Amino acid sequence: MIRFYSTFAKPFHSDHYHKLVSLIDSCKSMQQITQTHAQLITTTLISHPISAIKLIKLAICASLSYAHKLFDQIPQPDLFIYNTMIKAHSLSPHSCHNSAMVFRSLTRDSGLSPNRYSFVFAFGACGNGLGVQEGEQVRVHALKAGLENNVFVVNALIGIHGKWGLVEESQKVFQWVEDRDLYSWNTMIAAYVGSGNMSQAKQLFDGMQEQDVVSWSTIIVGYVQVGCFMEALDFFHKMLQIGPKPNAHTLASSFLACSNLVALDQGKWIHAYTGRAGIKMNERLLANIIDMYAKCGEIESTSRVFFEHKVKQKVWPWNAMIGGFAMHGKPNEAINVFEQMKAEKVSPNKVTFISLLNACSHGYMVEDGKLYFRLMVSDYAIAPEIKHYGCMVDLLSCASLLKEAEDMISSMPMAPDIAIWGSLLNACRIYKDMDSIELKGTFHQFLVGDRSHRQSREIYSFLDEMTIKLKSAGYVPELGELLHDIDVEEDKETALSVHSEKLAIAFGLMNT
Repeated sequence: MIRFYSTFAKPFHSDHYHKLVSLIDSCKSMQQITQTHAQLITTTLISHPISAIKLIKLAICASLSYAHKLFDQIPQPDLFIYNTMIKAHSLSPHSCHNSAMVFRSLTRDSGLSPNRYSFVFAFGACGNGLGVQEGEQVRVHALKAGLENNVFVVNALIGIHGKWGLVEESQKVFQWVEDRDLYSWNTMIAAYVGSGNMSQAKQLFDGMQEQDVVSWSTIIVGYVQVGCFMEALDFFHKMLQIGPKPNAHTLASSFLACSNLVALDQGKWIHAYTGRAGIKMNERLLANIIDMYAKCGEIESTSRVFFEHKVKQKVWPWNAMIGGFAMHGKPNEAINVFEQMKAEKVSPNKVTFISLLNACSHGYMVEDGKLYFRLMVSDYAIAPEIKHYGCMVDLLSCASLLKEAEDMISSMPMAPDIAIWGSLLNACRIYKDMDSIELKGTFHQFLVGDRSHRQSREIYSFLDEMTIKLKSAGYVPELGELLHDIDVEEDKETALSVHSEKLAIAFGLMNT
């Protein structure tokens, strides 16, 4: 790497400035940025400070690590450059430590005094990945700088304490400072919403002299998050009557409420309002509209909305459409959407593969499911989580591949949850061929009500615990069709719980 600012002291002329602006602004790729960087040095145009910030801001968009290298090569960055780097690193959870490092350099080594923006960006890093200790250190510097009462700094403090779940601390800061603005109130409401305390959030909202679209939207989001979907829609309609015009974020939350209530008529009305009001479509809003129609049983409308909109550069609408087709038992259509997604160079995430595997399970497409499970790891470096394993166990169980399902459970790096148990036990009920199990090279055979095994007491205790967990999750055993010769329902459940297949599965789960 060529040393930055090697000709910093050379004079700078206006004609050079125009060449510099044209050269840097023409960059469209990382390769062009590096080439321009070299050219600026060889032509001495790098000597002017404006070149540094322009090049760094361009590099941030392409490669934050490269931008940081450029920053490190500047002998005496000004405050604007420091703040630019602190902010850039604060926006990424994977780079927040670099934000803290740049902030420390500013306060210790630069000889410059941080301003309110320095602290806002540093607090942002603390709330986006760093911990309470780092946040308190930044707060000490704010006190030293005499900015502890600055409204920008106060708002940042309220926000990070809310993100950490320290709502009482947010409340102390909010009440302590007299110079509060609308953003202060909205940030405090968001802190209450984040903790699930909707009564306090609503009380604070009602006490505001002025509410904006953020105030209203935050309350609607909060109601959705705590499962109060009717309240969310009621508040949305109240907003239409007496509040500001909703934005895309407001509408996205309202569609979520409709999805959970399966309120198709409400969803259609809000969809029509979105068009009438001229709300600009974005990926989040589009995804929630797609999800609403899918969950309300309108798969044709789901597909129409998806294909008629072009704002699909991000993964969310694709996931919603794949999930919608999976939900409606259309695995081939779900796979087709995934292939289109790849063709559009949109990177899938873990949710994409949960929906894909669900689609394969609905269609009994075992080989496709296995392929996508492997693809997730090999091509996209996505580590399978318990939901992915659950989809695979369900797929294998539905295809009567119970031994493979058992092997899948054995290979899991985490303990199976009740959903996985339910899939396997349900398959045992249907296929009835799991009364023996191989464990570490030894076969273990079980009979109905068998108590001869050396781990019999532990097996029955484990089964009792598993049955309680399954019931609490909503799993209800099928009693009517299985045991016509047993009259008492409780006796039927007891008989069902000691099936040889269940004993074998319980033994396997206990010992893997």
